[in-house]
Amino acid sequence: MPRGKSDKPRGRMSSYAYFVKICREEHQKKHPGENVVFTEFSRKCSEKWKEMSAKEKLRFEEMAAKDKIRYDSEMSTYTPPQGEAVGKGRKRKHKKDPNAPKRALSAFFFFCADERPALRKQFPDYSVGDIAKDLGKMWAVCKDKPKYDVLAAKDKKRYEIEKLAYEKGGKIPLVKKPKPQPLPQPEVQEEEEEEEEEEEDDDDDAE
Repeated sequence: MPRGKSDKPRGRMSSYAYFVKICREEHQKKHPGENVVFTEFSRKCSEKWKEMSAKEKLRFEEMAAKDKIRYDSEMSTYTPPQGEAVGKGRKRKHKKDPNAPKRALSAFFFFCADERPALRKQFPDYSVGDIAKDLGKMWAVCKDKPKYDVLAAKDKKRYEIEKLAYEKGGKIPLVKKPKPQPLPQPEVQEEEEEEEEEEEDDDDDAE
């Protein structure tokens, strides 16, 4: 059934939510009809997630990234009903501190930042979802993944440093970039002065 303007888009899913969803689907295939105790199943999923490597989590991060693009696209065309307010029992969104450090980006996000402009130029009629789909396919066969893994690792280190500074002082200390210094000129001027003096001496000798 098509979504109407007044129907709010489905919320986006996190990488962990996708992981739990797929684990549950796989468990149901292996054990059809079995009643799953959610708290126990959730605990096992949490333990397994913590033990997984960044490479193993990448698949779910990509799924979450695509869903975020889908959600942002749908929200951009969503018209809330007049007088819509935050419902009862729902948590109000906390206002983000502008001084808080930006979260580290994954390798996939760095890849998208490089490739998205070219895709938009090549396919100007593509929707946000189409672009995301193509980026996902390109990432699956990308041979430069180590390059983006390095960028992600550096950004993660940057985030950890900024987070530590933020937690200690409440804000990230601004590091002023050194201003470019003008090139030294005295030597050039001295050479010009010496040349002028030599010319004057030559003129005196000629007289």
